[in-house]
Amino acid sequence: MTAIEVADLEKSYGDVAAVRGIDLRVDEGEIFGLIGPDGAGKTSTFQILAGVMEPTEGSIAVFGRRPRDAREETGYLTQSFSLYPDLSVMENIQYTGALRRVPPDRIRRRAREYLRLFDMDRFEDRLAGRLSGGMKQKLALACALVAQPRLLLLDEPTTGVDPVSRREFWDVLVHLAADGLTVLVATPYLDEAERCGRVALMHLGELKRIGTPAELRASLDAQRLELHTPDLEAAERAFTAVSGPEQIILDVQRFGDRLDLLVRDPERGGAALVDTMRASGLRVIDVRADEPTIENTFVAILRGLSHDAPVTPFPARHAHPELRGQVGIAAKDLTKQFGPFTAVKTVTLDIRHGEIYGLLGANGAGKTTVIKMLCGLLEPTRGQVEIAGGRGAIRASAVRQRMGYMSQRFSLYDDLTIAENLEFFAGVYGVPGTEVAEKRRWVLSFSGLEGKELLLTGSLPGGWKQRVAFGAAIMHEPEILVLDEPTSGVDPLARRAFWRMINALADTGTAVLVTTHYLEEAEQCNRLGLMVGGELVAEDSPDGIKRAQPGALLEFVVDQPQRAADLLRTTIDRWRISLFGNRLHVVVDGDPGREREATTQQLLAHGIQVQRSRRAPFSLEDIFISVVEERRRRGAALEVEA
Repeated sequence: MTAIEVADLEKSYGDVAAVRGIDLRVDEGEIFGLIGPDGAGKTSTFQILAGVMEPTEGSIAVFGRRPRDAREETGYLTQSFSLYPDLSVMENIQYTGALRRVPPDRIRRRAREYLRLFDMDRFEDRLAGRLSGGMKQKLALACALVAQPRLLLLDEPTTGVDPVSRREFWDVLVHLAADGLTVLVATPYLDEAERCGRVALMHLGELKRIGTPAELRASLDAQRLELHTPDLEAAERAFTAVSGPEQIILDVQRFGDRLDLLVRDPERGGAALVDTMRASGLRVIDVRADEPTIENTFVAILRGLSHDAPVTPFPARHAHPELRGQVGIAAKDLTKQFGPFTAVKTVTLDIRHGEIYGLLGANGAGKTTVIKMLCGLLEPTRGQVEIAGGRGAIRASAVRQRMGYMSQRFSLYDDLTIAENLEFFAGVYGVPGTEVAEKRRWVLSFSGLEGKELLLTGSLPGGWKQRVAFGAAIMHEPEILVLDEPTSGVDPLARRAFWRMINALADTGTAVLVTTHYLEEAEQCNRLGLMVGGELVAEDSPDGIKRAQPGALLEFVVDQPQRAADLLRTTIDRWRISLFGNRLHVVVDGDPGREREATTQQLLAHGIQVQRSRRAPFSLEDIFISVVEERRRRGAALEVEA
């Protein structure tokens, strides 16, 4: 049965066409992903489907009715969904259920059912304002589900949510869809698009491609080569000079310890790789081939639509090449206690100039507390901090002006215009007066906001706000740059622009510390530190962390993915299983060949056909969740022994 039928949908705001004649059909029980850059028209489409807003033109049917008439069967979780922080978890659900005219006894029964499903039943009396980001999103989902809708509209539901909570969130969605719920989700995280049955790419109000993730990847007709070399900066320059839509090498993307090259023909691409490296006098450590990601596909399609406009080069005037290799940020035995609670436990790390260091961890792991101590915003209980060569003087004005800081909670002033914010931060950071106008023009160009500097910052969508905040943090060309989730909610093309700029700053000698919940993005860092429960439990390059991971990752393409996942979870730990559309990932400890055969036989014995299987490379998300779960098990074992 068809859940959503859209024909020739248009929405205009005055002279601005936000949605331009789209056609869309979504089947009942389907998880359908809507992806696209900021300003593509996704939120306008969602608001029309939710019955919140009328279209300018076109026909829309939700279960055969006008969206406004189908609102009782529609749950809508907006980008800016606001829980009531002074109400408890249960009170938030009860209030939302009452607004949807659900009888009180059903509200309480359904609330307990969903809280158990989300592993939040023990928190029903906790105030919503005291929940972690992931728990808030799960509570928001419970509120959207309390009326038991047939259609669930989710507009970027996991922005700012850690990988563990994101996987749990998606496990719930897949189970609900298996029970008949239709889910339409917009997301800037393209690894999430892999979990959808079908995906549509939206650009400038139009739908450009629709298909399964596998179909979209195949439409690219390309292969991805991972190149490991000791001089990434020089290799990136060399390959960028010979890449393009009509070249053998289509695209070049730099990561923390490798380059990804997108090639039409792996054999010719490999030969072009060797020739370019030899001509540039560069050494190849390793080359690996793999299929392109959905993000590769997304970027390639948008570039084909001429969307990836070049960014104005940063007007650098104060590079720090002489600092490269020196320690820029150091912490020894850093500890922070809040009363009896220890948020950070004896963390020791050092970050050198010219290096990008990624600090990863689930919500509540202690990352932001570490950053606040390193920036002098919070006094450590114990331990030492050294910034820019000085110990104990991190609050001094001279030290602060050598740092740039972009906080997790967006640090610009909403009631000032963009221009006023940039003027203010230029003054705070001591940008020379002769450079202010030039730096301001660069921030506006980087943000895609030329000619819009008089807009109030509070009126900007989240992705554009992040770009302005990033620009404000680097106008003074800091020696030390601290970025707390800088690309949260930013679309993939803008995220690439962020990282090109972060790499450029590191290349000129800046020491960069960054946190992120998007673990594909964490691959961009030179070194990573994984935090669990306030402790730094692993530290290495992205490839080093993967090589150190015990066990293996097996991928199965099956005809009944949800049933297969549920079956395997009856015999092995739940965290070892993750679903990506029709692909099933299984983390195993034993011999990969035997485990692959045993798993195949187990699935076949229950009538589940395995269409394809292979040993796949670990992703950082797989490793991150493995590390977190291992620490949880160890902690639980210690509690039992005690």
